[in-house]
Amino acid sequence: MVEPGGGAEDELGKRTHGVNPPGRRPRHRGGGAPLPVKVRGQTRPRPADAIADAGSPSATEVAGLLLAAGAGRRFGGPKALAVLDGEPFVVRALRVLTDAGCAPVRVVLGASAAEVRALLPDPETAVVAEDWESGMGASLRAGLRALTGTDAEAAVVHLVDLPGVGADVVRRVAAGADESTVARAAYEGVPGHPVVLGRRWWPEIVAGASGDKGARDWLKGREDLRLVECGDLGSGHDVDRREDLPG
Repeated sequence: MVEPGGGAEDELGKRTHGVNPPGRRPRHRGGGAPLPVKVRGQTRPRPADAIADAGSPSATEVAGLLLAAGAGRRFGGPKALAVLDGEPFVVRALRVLTDAGCAPVRVVLGASAAEVRALLPDPETAVVAEDWESGMGASLRAGLRALTGTDAEAAVVHLVDLPGVGADVVRRVAAGADESTVARAAYEGVPGHPVVLGRRWWPEIVAGASGDKGARDWLKGREDLRLVECGDLGSGHDVDRREDLPG
């Protein structure tokens, strides 16, 4: 049963799929056979060694960045506070990142920040985007700035309103990530979330993320963007309105 309450924004320029067209950790694990990865418009198999085996040591620290600042005006309230199977969306999405091995994690808050922060297992992971109402780029800027003080070489950007995206998706997209990575999940070939951003790109993303565009223009047309097919693991559907909630 789902109880409504929330508003996630897509600071990366959300592709609406379906209904709405500190310390080192083990590297993200990838399950199953290697899947195709699209690079520069061509599809090639991901090398087997690009997906780390479970428990393999990692030289790269991959952070988790959960964007949960939105007011959810079309939904009727902050989606971070919505409840699915007894678990608030914000707790559920944060668990996906930690279960996938992301560390450190930061949760960007805005609307109803105090109420959402109170739900977090560790309130210290919260970052408040004071200007969240100015547009979708505000929480992305706040989150990446908060991560610059960590040793993370890449960040997995996840959205609070994707209850169908699990840790296995995050592991697959983040496998082999480094400071130069630009990757995002795709569902039946359609770009979606999460998105992985290497540290070398953070300053220019922060500089360009403004208003409602977020990083949409930055991602558009990049030849180094890798689309990682995850349609076998989830739908990637976002919850934008109450009718989008899982039945």
